[in-house]
Amino acid sequence: MALSNIDQTLMERCLAKKPRAWEDFVDRFMGLVMHVINHTAQCRSILLSAPDREDLAAEVLLTIIENDFAVLRRFRGKSSLATYLTVVARRVVVRKLLENRRATPLSEVAETALADDAEVERRMTDREEVEHLLARLDTAEAEVVRMYHLEGKSYQEIGQSTGMPVNSVGPMLSRVRSRLRGQPNA
Repeated sequence: MALSNIDQTLMERCLAKKPRAWEDFVDRFMGLVMHVINHTAQCRSILLSAPDREDLAAEVLLTIIENDFAVLRRFRGKSSLATYLTVVARRVVVRKLLENRRATPLSEVAETALADDAEVERRMTDREEVEHLLARLDTAEAEVVRMYHLEGKSYQEIGQSTGMPVNSVGPMLSRVRSRLRGQPNA
C-alpha cells in the first residue's frame, strides 16, 4: 500500500515545521508505537513497566525527529507510512532492549534472583511443574516451549535453531498452551 494523502500531508507539515504538525503526527501514530513496543517486548519475553514503555516511546519519537526529521526524509513512499514507522520503531525498541539487557550488572541479577528463599523455592516448584508439562509434549513442541519460556529465546532465534518458519513459532506456542490448559484450540 502506497502513502495515503492524509499521511503525505501530515509528513509535509512536519517537515515544514507547521504549527501543531508534530502533535498531530504523535496523535496519529502513538498507538502504533505503543503496539510495537508491547509486541516486541512480548516476543522477547520481557516485562515492561509503564515508565519503561514511556521511555521506549520517547526514544522512538526522538529517533524520528533527530537530525531535522531525517527518518521522515528517508521515507520513499513505497509502503504505507505506518508500515515504515513500524520498522523504525521495532529497530529502536530492539536496540534499546538489548542495551538495557547488557547494562544490568551480573551481581545485581544474582542478588535479585536469590533475594528471597521463598521465591527461589517457588521458582524450583514452577520449573518442576514446567518440566512435568513438557514431558506431555512431543519432542519438537517441548523444544520450542523450552527455548521460548525457559531460555527466553525470540521467535526468530527459535526458528533458526529448529529450522521452523518464524511465522509458525507463535501459533505452535498458542496451540501447546491451549492443549496444556485443556482448552479446545489445540
